[in-house]
Amino acid sequence: MNRTTPAFERSGVLDEAELGRWKLLPSKARFDKGPVVLVECVQEIPCNPCVDACARKAIRIDGNITNIPQVNFDACNGCTVCIARCPGLAIFVVNRNYNAKEASIALPYELLPRPRKGDIVTAVDRSGKPCCKARVEKVLESRALDRCAVITIAVPKRYYNTARGIRIVNSEL
Repeated sequence: MNRTTPAFERSGVLDEAELGRWKLLPSKARFDKGPVVLVECVQEIPCNPCVDACARKAIRIDGNITNIPQVNFDACNGCTVCIARCPGLAIFVVNRNYNAKEASIALPYELLPRPRKGDIVTAVDRSGKPCCKARVEKVLESRALDRCAVITIAVPKRYYNTARGIRIVNSEL
């Protein structure tokens, strides 16, 4: 089943409407419960590391291995294990209610140098355009993560479904 739309095919960038139409976003009520995975994968390629990574079986691919991953949002506890396993860097864990003013987003990061906890970085949207400043809350890296760090950032709450990457602002290069 081809789930891509002409807009995505032209721009190469998913928008929130497309994610909602494909049921790749949890309900507002689920967002309000706490951390939840977003698998923003629409490439119909043979890939399933996210399925194997999820001990709770919250991510599944029904039928053919080239089908789009689906998430049982109620089964997800936001553990972040699946993020570094995705070769397409298409998995994020969002906690819309990180605190009263901020959301947190855990995202894959393969570049060097790595940011450090407390760093202020520029959060970018799905197209790579800057959207807001973010504070690095956590940097998780290990050999088990296949050299992909999982960076957790805090952003103003309104950017919980916009920010999807970072740029280091004050790098010491």
